[in-house]
Amino acid sequence: MTATSVTPTVLIPVKGFRLAKGRLADRLSDTERHELARTMASQVVKAAGSLPVRVVCDNDEVADWARAVGAEVLWIDADGLNPAISAAVAALESDFDLDVDGSGHVVVAHADLPHAQTLAGLAETGTVTIVPDRHLDGTNVMALPLGTGFEFHYGPGSFRAHCTEALRRGLDLRVRRIADLEFDIDTPDDLDAAGLIESATADGR
Repeated sequence: MTATSVTPTVLIPVKGFRLAKGRLADRLSDTERHELARTMASQVVKAAGSLPVRVVCDNDEVADWARAVGAEVLWIDADGLNPAISAAVAALESDFDLDVDGSGHVVVAHADLPHAQTLAGLAETGTVTIVPDRHLDGTNVMALPLGTGFEFHYGPGSFRAHCTEALRRGLDLRVRRIADLEFDIDTPDDLDAAGLIESATADGR
C-alpha cells in the first residue's frame, strides 16, 4: 500500500535556555548561548508552519517563550529526554481515539536545528520517517504514528536504534537526508560546520 501523507502534531522538547549548550562554553558566553538556544528553537517552531506545535518543557521561561511564538505548552516533569518524549507522546495519544481514528501522527523535532526550513511532508501513514544528523548517529527529526508502543532511544547511536525499533514494531521505515535538518548544534565543531562561526565570533573573541 502506498503511504499517504497525514497532518501531524509537532513536539519540540526544549530545556531551559539558560542551561543550554554547555559544551559551547569555550566559544560562547552565557548570554550568547542563551540567545542561540532561543533563536534556534524559534526557527524550528517557524519550520512547523501551519502544523500544530507543542513545546515539551518544565521551565517557566521556556513556557512563556513558547506561548509568545504561538506554540502550545506541554508541561512534562521528567528526568531525561526519553522519558519526557514518551510522556509527551502518551499525552498526545490521549487526545485521539486510536481505535477509531488511526491517523494520529507526531513529529518529534529537536530544538537546535538552526537551518530548519520546513517540517511538512515528513509524516506518512504507517511509516516511521527519520531524519538523522550529518554523522548518521543522532535523530534530529522523526515522524511516527501514534499508538504503536514505539520506544524512544535518544542519545548516542539513536539513529540506528530508532531504525531497529521501527522494524521491530512492524512499521514501514523511511530515512530521509535533508540538508536543512541535518545540522544540530552541540559542539564547537557543529557550530563551525553549520556556518554559524561568524555569529559566534562577532564579538572578536
